[in-house]
Amino acid sequence: MSHGHEHTFGADEPFVALTAADEEYRETPPGSEYEHTDASVWTIVKFGLWLAGAAVIIHIGLGLMYSLMIQQANKTEQAQPMRYPVAAGAEPRMPPAPRLQQFPRTEMYEVRRDQDAKLNSYGWVNKDAGTVHIPISDAMKLVLQRGTLQARQPDASQPAETPGLMPSDSSSGRVMERRRQ
Repeated sequence: MSHGHEHTFGADEPFVALTAADEEYRETPPGSEYEHTDASVWTIVKFGLWLAGAAVIIHIGLGLMYSLMIQQANKTEQAQPMRYPVAAGAEPRMPPAPRLQQFPRTEMYEVRRDQDAKLNSYGWVNKDAGTVHIPISDAMKLVLQRGTLQARQPDASQPAETPGLMPSDSSSGRVMERRRQ
C-alpha cells in the first residue's frame, strides 16, 4: 500500500545507499497520521484554556483591587483634608548655599541669547582703545574682501607628515605606524 512517500532517484540526484533504518521507516504504516507518542493535543489545549482563564481572573482581581485602593484614598483625603498644616504654608525648601544654578535651562537659554545678540550686533569691546565688535557676517565678508586670511607656510623646523602614518593604538599615539585605509 503506497501513501505517496516513496522517493525515486532522478537522473541529477546521486544514489545513496539506504540503511536498515531507512528501509524500516521508508513507508508510513497504514492507519497512522503522526507520531502519537510525541504530544497529546488535548493536554496542550487544556493547558492553553487554563492559562487563558487564569489570566482573565488575575486581571479582574487586579482591576477590583485598584478600584478599591482609589476609593480608600478618596475617603482618607475627605476625612483629613490637610494632614500637615505647617508644611502647607511653608516655602519650598532650597539646598544650602551656595546655590550655583537654580534654573540651569533658563540660564543656558539666556547665555545663548546674549551670545547670539553680541555676534549679530555692533558694540564696543574697549572704548578707550577704540576697539569695536561687528556682526559676524560682516566680519566674514571683510576678511574675504581684504584677503587677510592666507594659508600658512609649512614650518621647516617640523618634519613633514608622511601620508599613511597614523598613531598606533597600543602606544597611545607615541609611535606611528603605516596603515592601509
